[in-house]
Amino acid sequence: MKSYFLKLYQYNAWANQKVIQCLKQQNVDDEKIKQLLSHLLAALFIWLNRIKGLPKSPYELWKTYSIMELENMVFDSTRSWLEYINATTDFNRELTYTNYVGEPYVNNVEQIMIHLVNHSTYHRAQIAILLRQKGFEPVNTDYITWDRVITDQLED
Repeated sequence: MKSYFLKLYQYNAWANQKVIQCLKQQNVDDEKIKQLLSHLLAALFIWLNRIKGLPKSPYELWKTYSIMELENMVFDSTRSWLEYINATTDFNRELTYTNYVGEPYVNNVEQIMIHLVNHSTYHRAQIAILLRQKGFEPVNTDYITWDRVITDQLED
């Protein structure tokens, strides 16, 4: 599972970074787009803190962060998730937690980790639609595109 999660979270980091680059290159400063990206990045921190048994994340689930803050969040979430994955030997465990409104749940950590990357993909797709609607060019963040980039780099 470790190699699977490393690959999945490396892809997620690449895709989030591509979105940040896209926003910066086109000078996109749309509140809804920043809110969606803020939400997906905050969720990565919130869930990692839950999984690791740390205090509540300082990032708010629906706060809108600046592009500079988002860029830092991408870097920090990537580092933190990859460190966690590299340091963990068993992801197949139950996690008891309360969600952001205080409701109690129990879920498997593997399933949470898969959910998080799917959650990120879902919101990146929303961002792509909004970019196109507002006259900007979205960036391709498909998994297969990342895989081709990685494969090409390995062949060089």
